[in-house]
Amino acid sequence: MKRLVLATRNQGKIAELRRILADGGLEVELVGLEEYPQVGEIAETGLTFAENALLKARQIAEATGLPAVADDSGLCVDALNGMPGVFSARWSGRHGDDDANLDLLLAQLSDVPPDRRGAHFACAAALALPSGTERVVEGALHGSVIERRRGENGFGYDPIFVPEGESRTTAEMSPAEKDAISHRGRAFRALIPIVAELL
Repeated sequence: MKRLVLATRNQGKIAELRRILADGGLEVELVGLEEYPQVGEIAETGLTFAENALLKARQIAEATGLPAVADDSGLCVDALNGMPGVFSARWSGRHGDDDANLDLLLAQLSDVPPDRRGAHFACAAALALPSGTERVVEGALHGSVIERRRGENGFGYDPIFVPEGESRTTAEMSPAEKDAISHRGRAFRALIPIVAELL
């Protein structure tokens, strides 16, 4: 079975992609960066989700000699001119501090009325092969930001994001329900035929 390296140490993200690949009928051995401790943190210096995803996939493919998949995603809030965007994971100044990021974003939106709290999750997923072949696809999920957290599932901004046509936050959905509509699910499903073709 072909090994595919996902550029993350986030176990939630690895489990999510394993489910999506399995649902798509793609038989690959997906591993995360915990298998490659020699690979350090990769600075996300791109100005777009696609640039960051490609940057990470390219560096992982070079470091491991294996096909690599990476994604970059975030929450883009209309009232904040699309921010936090590519800065979503470090919006509060510390990378990956979900609680601090949520607190800061909710504080920034405290005076914004419910009808002006539109937002979307965006995701770019990239595949890079050691040969230099690269592909990027994108996915989005539109909705709005609510005023206080709800739900225990998911991670990141899930507890404050309600998708269009839903009354629940993405943190109140089951993993399968979220995968079916999520920005990451949409991007990775679009990547499956590309992975199947190139591997």
